[in-house]
Amino acid sequence: MHAQETTFSKLVQGEQQFQVPLYQRTYSWQREELRQLWADVLETVEDRQQGGAAGGHFLGSVVLAPERVAAGGMRRWLVVDGQQRMTTLMLAFTALRDQFRGRGEERRAAKINDLLLVNAYQDGLDRYRLLPTQADREAFTACLDTLPKAGGAGNVGAAYRFFGAVLADGAESGGAVWLDAVESVLGGCLSIVAITAAEGDNVYRIFESINNTGVGLSQSDLLRNYLFMYLPAKGEEVHRKWWLPMQELLGPDNLELLVWLDLVVAGNSRARQGDIYRDQKKRLEPLVDDEEALAGEIVRLAVRAERLMRVVEPAREPHPRMRTVLERLARWGGQVHYPLALHLLDLMDEGRATAEDAAAALAYAESYMVRRLLAGLSTTGSNRVFMELPRELGEDGSPAEAVRRLLSRHRTGPRAWPGDDTVREAIRTRPFYKSGRAGQRFQILRRLEESYGSSEPVDYALANLTVEHVLPQRPAQQWFDLLAEEAGDGESPEELHGLLVHTLGNLTLTGENAKLSNHPFRRKQELLDASALRMNQRIAAEERWGRAEIAARAEELADRAVRLWPGPLEGIARADDEWAGWRELRDILSAVPAGTWTSYGDLAAAIGTSAVAVGNHLAARTGLHCPYRVLTAGGRIAGGFRWGDDRYSGDPVKILEAEGVPFDGNGRASRAHRLTAADLAVLVGREASEESVPVPAARSAEQGGPGAAARFQALLRDHQPPEVVEGVLAVLRSWEESGGHHVYGKGNETSCFPMVEGRGPHGPRALWPVALYPVSGTVEVVFQHLKRRPPFDDEPTRRALLERFNAVEGVDLAEAKLDLRPSFPLEVLAGQGEAVRAVLEWFLHQVAPAGARRPPGGATARSGP
Repeated sequence: MHAQETTFSKLVQGEQQFQVPLYQRTYSWQREELRQLWADVLETVEDRQQGGAAGGHFLGSVVLAPERVAAGGMRRWLVVDGQQRMTTLMLAFTALRDQFRGRGEERRAAKINDLLLVNAYQDGLDRYRLLPTQADREAFTACLDTLPKAGGAGNVGAAYRFFGAVLADGAESGGAVWLDAVESVLGGCLSIVAITAAEGDNVYRIFESINNTGVGLSQSDLLRNYLFMYLPAKGEEVHRKWWLPMQELLGPDNLELLVWLDLVVAGNSRARQGDIYRDQKKRLEPLVDDEEALAGEIVRLAVRAERLMRVVEPAREPHPRMRTVLERLARWGGQVHYPLALHLLDLMDEGRATAEDAAAALAYAESYMVRRLLAGLSTTGSNRVFMELPRELGEDGSPAEAVRRLLSRHRTGPRAWPGDDTVREAIRTRPFYKSGRAGQRFQILRRLEESYGSSEPVDYALANLTVEHVLPQRPAQQWFDLLAEEAGDGESPEELHGLLVHTLGNLTLTGENAKLSNHPFRRKQELLDASALRMNQRIAAEERWGRAEIAARAEELADRAVRLWPGPLEGIARADDEWAGWRELRDILSAVPAGTWTSYGDLAAAIGTSAVAVGNHLAARTGLHCPYRVLTAGGRIAGGFRWGDDRYSGDPVKILEAEGVPFDGNGRASRAHRLTAADLAVLVGREASEESVPVPAARSAEQGGPGAAARFQALLRDHQPPEVVEGVLAVLRSWEESGGHHVYGKGNETSCFPMVEGRGPHGPRALWPVALYPVSGTVEVVFQHLKRRPPFDDEPTRRALLERFNAVEGVDLAEAKLDLRPSFPLEVLAGQGEAVRAVLEWFLHQVAPAGARRPPGGATARSGP
């Protein structure tokens, strides 16, 4: 066995092939892993562009076993471990090659293609420098060969689209110089340890030795050992008086966090949590011959540990105003504010700032994060902003004034602090419900409610409040009749619904979400009027609830928002040169898979504007990714469609058909292949609606709350014909008889999730194949959630489920929606109930054999839904 540190470009250059064994699992990296890798790449790119040291990032190891030498002298390697990293980097370089091609830089594209991606003088499968496992091969080679189906459904296609989107966005602002830096970092700054075996070595034993070496030392463990090695005289006392109490106070995770924050607050804004031992060791090396100084460093850490716990657990903070802001930020979630908060507590405790001024400084940081969420700006870059603040605040003057001034300097780009006009426009038009995390949206609505100053404040710790759509997400026909009266020229009620439903003006908080359901507004008025929340009482005072009322409430909430969360200083910050929604539209278009289409109205609802504005922008803007995938709501090519640049040409219908979108004889694209605004939100990584995710951890006799099953059945009988009702209940009874159970949603429309629990290799697991909606009359197949849960995280198994459903008459699930939640009509369960039950029985067998199925809490299966 031979181990050598190398880079990706050095590893793959030369006429050779890296083959993933057919028995290995398929490519499984998803958006979270891709984002983390890309964040590391961007950080290294930024360092290089600012003239920093040419550091690198350790990506991990690959284990390679030599195979036979092929004809023509090409060397083959078996990839025993590390296929995920290698596949990801190959796809990143494929997207970079295509970015150069799109810019007309054919020579640069050819260099990447011939040196890294293919063996130019080989034929057939030998041509590909990486050959993934068979299930991924077609999707991977489609990307390398730039076939029409490149960037289709599945993890391979999603990774290719991800890199295409981030590269296009970066090139838009950074140009050729930025792309040069990215190419250099991807090929030469991502460090890999290549472990190669000799002929006859047992490579699987090598793999086991790498992956089963027990629990390793943490970064803080390494630092502790280093420090006390140089404290032979004082070590025992210092450990007993300072290190051990600090360790017990913080616990292992927070101790690691403290050691990292200690570097950041000291001015090292480039510190990475994976490298803290190395950086701390470098900082402490000059002190190793001075026990007194080293002991002083441990004492200083221990003092700072108490301050960190006031950030982590704000109830420990004695000053009321500072405690209030820390509590709000703790509820907001995440650790972005930790460097600034810890630095401000340092200043407070050392008498260099008052508690009031420190609290005001932290409130500006809160405003920065809230306004960015309201405006729909990415969180990318926020971490770096707050890591840089401690170093930049300086020693003199008011910390609050300094924080506001420093945040205000970000005029454009990923670090912008939105001004009042931007926030007001975003509240009027943006789909707020699809922004940020659920807890963050809740906190914004909570703060808005608190601003009304009720004489009887709500106890949020006890109240079971959730976010409510006044205009429902899945409206009954009465709501569409109302919207039809307000729809503009060429605007359907469905498109108007998409524009309004997720905006802040249509959202409130309530503990009566299930009761409110998707009832007509008159019924909702009664429940909202009885609410203790002032914002609900104001909604109940309206005569109707449509476009005008939602717009008026949005204006009122915008007034409150700009007062609650003050913005940047005038004269320092200005509005972005380009509206953030157009940048978002570029990201969305880059994420649309081959084999699907979307409409102008869906795009408009996703970014918060009108369908006409989207159409005008697409017609005027060049360089957009696959604009031919945007059609009218009816699935037709728009009458005034024209190609915006030279990258695309020909008949857009024929191009879409080659990608896998069927058209009927009247020139209309298949609706099964259409991506809704909700689908688009999933593709760009926004949080899915929590109403679509059941909570299988509950173990009550009736999951979903008291009366959930009765509510579901009542809605089903109210909105579906008798034969559909009987078909649905028969399928649900069959599910329980086979060992499954049911979970019910708590959203506006009481949904039903057939759930099964079994035992896998890592303990209990719970899965659900579909979600049934009794009012809208649909059955969603939840591929979006299954792709994260074994065995359906394996793409071929997920595809097999899709094919089995499509074999049922009346079901047409687009293969390109394998990562989404395609649906079919509930009425299929009436005429094809037996066929659907067979598919669900197959699903049950994939999750757990019949003897291993466990109803919730170990109880026997119940008869009846």
